[in-house]
Amino acid sequence: MNKERVLLVEDDADIREGVRILLESENYIVTEAENGKRGLELLDESTDLVILDVMMPGISGLRTCEEIRKSSNVPVLFLTARAQESDKLIGLMAGGDDYLPKPFSYAELLGRVKALMRRYNVYRGRSAPIQEPEEEYLVRGAIRVHRIFNEVYVNEALKELTDIEYNILLIMMQYPNKIFSAQNLYESVWNEPYFYSCNSTVMVHIRKLRVKVEADPKCPEYIKTVWGKGYKFDGGNR
Repeated sequence: MNKERVLLVEDDADIREGVRILLESENYIVTEAENGKRGLELLDESTDLVILDVMMPGISGLRTCEEIRKSSNVPVLFLTARAQESDKLIGLMAGGDDYLPKPFSYAELLGRVKALMRRYNVYRGRSAPIQEPEEEYLVRGAIRVHRIFNEVYVNEALKELTDIEYNILLIMMQYPNKIFSAQNLYESVWNEPYFYSCNSTVMVHIRKLRVKVEADPKCPEYIKTVWGKGYKFDGGNR
């Protein structure tokens, strides 16, 4: 089995060394770059994940991510000392997939790396083409969801969803009729390592989401349970 490759772009040599040692101990191959310019030079089709510092001299991490997105779907995990929600949103809108504030624990970093790798392999894939800009809203049947902001309409009535509920709905609508296990949803939405006890957490949020978007939550039209397997969004062809 081929080892997965991580490109680490960070101007702090001590952080680079610590992250490299951690990831190599988990059997990843790590390539280091001290700035965005060098990171873009080292990025190639064999890269499975980019860990990218936001605040760097020269080309910022945000600009580096924008350049990466012109040619690659590779997942990008931002590392930054800035932890405001607005900073996180800017990073995600620049093309990032996740955002980890400094200081961080190595356990949390490793959990996010594994979750991003799984999502990349299951849902997108290295060979997926770079898409043209998408419509602002994703529409499936009577449900209309903004692709970036927590804004959901059912039959044109605005619904108030929590961020977790919104992210569950968005990812399921992006892949209609795909069966998501509780582990798929937990690692993709919560961005944390999955444990069996997380099943009940996912189930509770699915139940609350149905109450808000289904005409009859006990007989859902869209968010279906596939017994023994997980959940799917049924409505992609409507």
